[in-house]
Amino acid sequence: MAYKIVWEDQFEQDGAPNPAHWHLETGGHGFGNNEEQYYTDRLDNAFVKDGILTIVAKQEAYQNRHYTSAKLTTYTKHHMTGGRIEVVAKLPKGIGTWPAIWLLGVNMQSGVLWPLCGEIDIMEHVGHNPGVVHSSLHSQSNYLFLNNQPVEIVKRDGLQDGFHLYAMDWESDVIRFRIDDETHGVFHKPKNATVEQWPFDKPFYLIMNIALGGSWGGPIVDQDLPARFEFKSVKVFEKSDDGE
Repeated sequence: MAYKIVWEDQFEQDGAPNPAHWHLETGGHGFGNNEEQYYTDRLDNAFVKDGILTIVAKQEAYQNRHYTSAKLTTYTKHHMTGGRIEVVAKLPKGIGTWPAIWLLGVNMQSGVLWPLCGEIDIMEHVGHNPGVVHSSLHSQSNYLFLNNQPVEIVKRDGLQDGFHLYAMDWESDVIRFRIDDETHGVFHKPKNATVEQWPFDKPFYLIMNIALGGSWGGPIVDQDLPARFEFKSVKVFEKSDDGE
């Protein structure tokens, strides 16, 4: 399968994340998981310096919460249906952290409820289980609260100690996940699938964030904060018809 690049961010300009690519979602309502953070649009929580984008999760009183973080999305900036995503990132350390690289269906923003809108998790990691990465799909028929979502779980010692490539190849009938150069999850579209089974043929947008606590993140150890989720690059590709 040949691909050509659609857009990328190499984080070359110090300061706030590039607004041509990123929207910083704000709020602190728990996000359906009883999460403890308030997402801000401040430089304290998301900034670019020396070629690295950093998301910082902190212990501090802010609005109605005692923790802050950042959630970057490409909603209204870049949407995709199929293709390839490559993110070079270094995971945060700290019990209670819950970093993720993931996608949601654009139609969620116009009233289609989760999980019917679809969710693609390229990488999720919880700090109380270091070095264990989850890659999964969520749909109306197969999702978290039914505990039947397609998921691949990978454990690698030292995964939090350096930068690694987290990637997804998304075709019309199959989605593959990779860490570095190793494929670790391949999920196929069911035969005669309904939208409730396979909503992954509509536009999605990319999200990168650190959540804190909640139903999966668990108890937070304040002494482990601040925690930093660092990124060297994000690249998004589409299928090339001319073999480029």
